[in-house]
Amino acid sequence: MSDTVVVGLDVGGTSTRAVALTLAGERLGTGRGSGGNPTSHGAERAAGELLTALRGALSGVDPARVRAGTIGLAGAGRLLADPAGKAAFDRAWRDAGLRCPCTVHGDALVAYASGTASPDGTVLIAGTGAIAAQVSDLRLDRVADGHGWLLGDAGSGFWLGREAVRRLLADLDSAQTPGTLAAQVLTELVGSDRVAARPRDTVDTVVQVVTRRPPVELARLAPLVVVAAAAGDPVATGLLDEAAGHLAESAGRIRPPGAVDPVVLGGGLLTGDTPLAAAVRVELGRRWPDAPLRAAGDGAAAAAWLAARDLPEVTDPAALHPLLVPPTT
Repeated sequence: MSDTVVVGLDVGGTSTRAVALTLAGERLGTGRGSGGNPTSHGAERAAGELLTALRGALSGVDPARVRAGTIGLAGAGRLLADPAGKAAFDRAWRDAGLRCPCTVHGDALVAYASGTASPDGTVLIAGTGAIAAQVSDLRLDRVADGHGWLLGDAGSGFWLGREAVRRLLADLDSAQTPGTLAAQVLTELVGSDRVAARPRDTVDTVVQVVTRRPPVELARLAPLVVVAAAAGDPVATGLLDEAAGHLAESAGRIRPPGAVDPVVLGGGLLTGDTPLAAAVRVELGRRWPDAPLRAAGDGAAAAAWLAARDLPEVTDPAALHPLLVPPTT
């Protein structure tokens, strides 16, 4: 059994990661490519990054040893519904020398599996966007939010960036001197925290700068909110508390009251040691006091574990999980 190899890939908008693992937990190789999301980069380019990551992971491995593989991907359903996109990914799989089956799962399921082996639970993700999903028998069941920047993603990096700008504009409208967070946002947007003699002129400049850029770029302001909150800025702290409430409310749409199965926190805003992660943990603990909270870990390794679960020699997938997906610390 230890000679069997499984491959997992975590495909995101900015990077593609691959890992080859034995069922004994030996990491044989890793590979990395650039963003491989076919929705944002196109199927052919995404497949090329997939192949780059696979070749890195398999550089010292006989592909014939690989018995199964899983790709974790945002928008997995769209890929599977697109014959050309699926064909491009299948071709990359074959070009890497692989002849074993390959399964595609949504990135939310892979994030969940990176934090726990429990077949049932909830995953809550906050990065540029935000989404909550209920997992049943290791399949995505109900989903809340993930509606995109225009209609949802409450509590996300985009939401934090937009709200920080709105607080700045409110200060300027009121002819108030911008506070710590507002001054940092103003400097980030226009290069200086100086307010014009007529504050409306600064308002117009800020609005023009923001509206001329892609809306999603507002998410780049989220770290300013996190840092300001860590320094005790009350406006930033209030925003993080509000974001935590939005995220917990999204989870509450799909998670039953009193549930005791685990909640896995994923995304850059919730996996690090940040004030938002702490606030979300407090809010979730208040709503589900008996539920264990886990942090998402290595998505590529979790994808490999999902692939291994279906192998006939794997009789206890839960016992295999800590070998392939070591707990985060």
